[in-house]
Amino acid sequence: MAEPALHHVGYVVSSIALSIDGWRSAVSPVSVSPAFEDIIQGARVIFLDLPAPAVKLELIEPLGPQSPVAAFERKGGGLHHLCFEVDDLDQQISKMKAFKAMLIRHPQPAIAFGGRRIAWMRTREKLLVEYLERARNQV
Repeated sequence: MAEPALHHVGYVVSSIALSIDGWRSAVSPVSVSPAFEDIIQGARVIFLDLPAPAVKLELIEPLGPQSPVAAFERKGGGLHHLCFEVDDLDQQISKMKAFKAMLIRHPQPAIAFGGRRIAWMRTREKLLVEYLERARNQV
């Protein structure tokens, strides 16, 4: 089984459309994904492929006032979470619970990842971590 690998860093913005040019200048992405609107997550997201191998920057825009990131955006947005890709999501959740991390969103499919499951946890150090289940053909 492969170790968890950093997949992306999530950053909350008030508007992807209004901020994308600044991000293109700041991080010089090699490509930018199409936008994904995920009703389950309550957010619109895009991914910027960074020049560093296999690392992405996710820009997250709340879809409305009920979005899980809306309150964060109202405070100015900013660095939101780290996402790690894992082989077995349920096993990773159990492992993190043993380290006293708290599960804050149970596993669910994510549109931006082709329906692969994600889960959200907060570590004892108050770090918000998203875990993304690795596609079976990537193991």
